[in-house]
Amino acid sequence: MPAARRIYLLSPRAHDPETIAVAFAKTSRSPKGFDEIAAELSAAASAEFHEKWVVGYGHASVAEHAVLHIALENVSRLAIECIESNRLASYTEKSTRYQTWAQDGYHVPAEFSSGTAGKLYTAACDALFAAYEQVLPPLRLAIAQQHPRRTEESSGRYEARIRSMYVDVARYLLPASALANVGMTANARVFEGAIRKMLSHPLAEVQAIGEEVKAVALRETPTLVKYAAPSQFMIETRTDLEQRARALAGAARDADWLTLTDYEQNAEAKVLAASLYAFGEMPFARALEVIAQASPAQRAEIAAAALGRLDRFDNPLRELEYATYAFDCTIDQGAYFEIKRHRLMTQTPQVLTAELGFATPRLLADANVLQIYNTAMTHAASCYSKLVKDAPHAAAYVVPNGFNRRFMMVLNLRQAFHLCELRSAPNAHFAVRRMAGRMHEMISAVHPLLAGFMRWSDRPAWQSLETDYFMSTT
Repeated sequence: MPAARRIYLLSPRAHDPETIAVAFAKTSRSPKGFDEIAAELSAAASAEFHEKWVVGYGHASVAEHAVLHIALENVSRLAIECIESNRLASYTEKSTRYQTWAQDGYHVPAEFSSGTAGKLYTAACDALFAAYEQVLPPLRLAIAQQHPRRTEESSGRYEARIRSMYVDVARYLLPASALANVGMTANARVFEGAIRKMLSHPLAEVQAIGEEVKAVALRETPTLVKYAAPSQFMIETRTDLEQRARALAGAARDADWLTLTDYEQNAEAKVLAASLYAFGEMPFARALEVIAQASPAQRAEIAAAALGRLDRFDNPLRELEYATYAFDCTIDQGAYFEIKRHRLMTQTPQVLTAELGFATPRLLADANVLQIYNTAMTHAASCYSKLVKDAPHAAAYVVPNGFNRRFMMVLNLRQAFHLCELRSAPNAHFAVRRMAGRMHEMISAVHPLLAGFMRWSDRPAWQSLETDYFMSTT
């Protein structure tokens, strides 16, 4: 008689992360149950196993079973970019949309801790935070006039409803130095790579965070992250390519803010063929022939069979991943900070600068605080231009969310479904809604059959979002 099925939790309350990782690893050669294996292990035995198999023989996948939850508080939003750059990790951070910042809520980096540069830096950050506090009440009043309190709506519910509407605009003044909290959950293999990345970063703050994260992780996984160290490959490659990029390419500001730079014209055929292939027995070449010979009506029927039953909480078939798109984007830093959360795609951001101008939300004019905003942003740009000469990376701390950031992203159609649908929803930030809408338009133009199955009802055109929410880019 076969053994009864058992499904149970190896609780981190009973076993440390390294022991759980060994218990899972040993199942490949042991007939015993996971709980029996774990009961026979000690911390010392687990460490010895990891030294031999993970470190010595390079079986790094074992470290994926050791999961850590690390809380990072009062780190700059500029540092968070590195912290959150790991694809296979989970994060939750303090929101600039639903919380407000205190006057002194910014990081003073070691690069600007004293001297003339330090005075210039703190004065610019102080001015930005003062402007932030100054515009909040008028912005709230303007939103309250545009969105009056509903009958029988409590004051608490009303404030919750309109809060993000005006904080969404005020946040354009917050610099990258603004302090935030972020919770990170990942396995030890990811943490080892994340620590190496932080220790190799050009910013002193990020290097220090890397040392602290390593020290905290060592308490739970004393073996799996202890060899994390700065990477000369990362450091020297970054320096070399920065020099070459400056010498060969220079800077350019005249590009459109969103460009579809690459896609495969035959991608719809590949997706439809892959959909038949997944549920049939034919070779892929034959599936492609079938689609090539199919009439437009037949192709539409196959697409409907693959995507037509999508409900609100359904994910599209993975076969949509055979269609990919490359976008060159220039959007405000606050919006980029939300797009970067889509880490499964490939993203290549350029450094944050004050060289690409800044966005101007229309609500600033409605609230009669446009001059305050423009003065603060212009002052920040002036400060950046002085600091960047001696500290090209640290100068980004003074750049506010409203300044534009250029980055490239490559994503497949399944990821595009998720991003466009999620980020075009009414509760999304207006800058991200505009971007998602234009992405949808561009994908629909080249692959209308498949893009037509995006859940897109009642989404406004991106041009109307641009008109309603933005004045200009300076």
